[in-house]
Amino acid sequence: MKKTMIIAGVLSAFAMSAQAQSSVTLYGSLDAGFVYANNAGGHSTWNLNSGTVSDTYFGLKGSEDLGGGLHAIFKLENEFNINSGRDKEAGTMFNRQAYVGLQSDQYGALTLGRQYDSMVDFVSPLSEAGGGYGNNLAAHPFDNDNLDHSYSIKNSVKYTSANYAGFKFGGLYGFSNDAGQFANNRAWSVGASYAAGPLNFAAAYLQMNNSPTNSNAGGANSAGAGNNFNLAAETQRTFGAGVNYTYGPATVGFVWTHTQDENLIAGGQGGNLFLIPGGSNLHVDNFELNGRYALTPALLLDASYTYTDGRVTGSNGTGDPKWHTVSLQADYSLSKRTDVYVEGVYQHASGQLGDLGQNVAMINTLTPSTTQNQVAATVGLRHRF
Repeated sequence: MKKTMIIAGVLSAFAMSAQAQSSVTLYGSLDAGFVYANNAGGHSTWNLNSGTVSDTYFGLKGSEDLGGGLHAIFKLENEFNINSGRDKEAGTMFNRQAYVGLQSDQYGALTLGRQYDSMVDFVSPLSEAGGGYGNNLAAHPFDNDNLDHSYSIKNSVKYTSANYAGFKFGGLYGFSNDAGQFANNRAWSVGASYAAGPLNFAAAYLQMNNSPTNSNAGGANSAGAGNNFNLAAETQRTFGAGVNYTYGPATVGFVWTHTQDENLIAGGQGGNLFLIPGGSNLHVDNFELNGRYALTPALLLDASYTYTDGRVTGSNGTGDPKWHTVSLQADYSLSKRTDVYVEGVYQHASGQLGDLGQNVAMINTLTPSTTQNQVAATVGLRHRF
């Protein structure tokens, strides 16, 4: 009896200690809405879509206090289709992020696993697609700069600094895990941001070597799936910067990114895969102006315009594809966690896509138009937990 009481006391003390020093949180976002497109593969469509405005996902994150300002941390995230229940990436449960690491209050965090690159961490929050309000439809064509975080980097080690009077920086390296060729399908990125009162500024760079479709498909690069677009290229280099300024209930921002895809292999849009003639290169510049205004504490108005200027070179044709994308959104909060939204997006395309022929409009997450224009509208419900 005495031994039983001692054991019970020890277990109780351990449980209380663990509860006081560690935590695990379940979180996520559920987004479902009706979407109309005037031309999707040659036909007008009415669909019930998942994640049209914000990604639908759930996650687990945790922290254990190790003492002296040091913490053990982890995060596991899965994106899925709320209408079908299927994972975004077939055969992969934690397809967004999956990492473990150590975090110091003074020096920052070092994490290992599958993680987002520095373009996502630093520049994306200043863009329309990654600004926290959710606007996947307004992402840049092909999500060519990954500001809409279509993919994450596998086999990666990442450092994120602490906040030093508004200044933060970090970097990531994704290993190829190829015993024969160290550089075969690897990635690396760096970035920094500075926040001072109403002003926020950020810049970042990302480079990926070799396509996820090559012989080392288990390397660092991770192609998107489902309704997310990705370009597969021998080399991708992306860099960009953004700034925004908040004055009372209004915020205005500008983002510029430049992406160079050398020796393209394949791509996809809205779940439609297409092959690109070998030897083609695509360089694009995105110029985005965005703004939002809180008309009331519950009603938020949001708008953006992006001009995308492209250039195709190589042995399989040339071209100068361009896109103009305009989005307007109104969001009404029913509570702190639940909101309803309505949004309209218009895109106009021009120029040639090399040997692929005339450029067409292709609003992010939707099946491309067969013409140079595409209009989409959505109304939906979102719940965050």
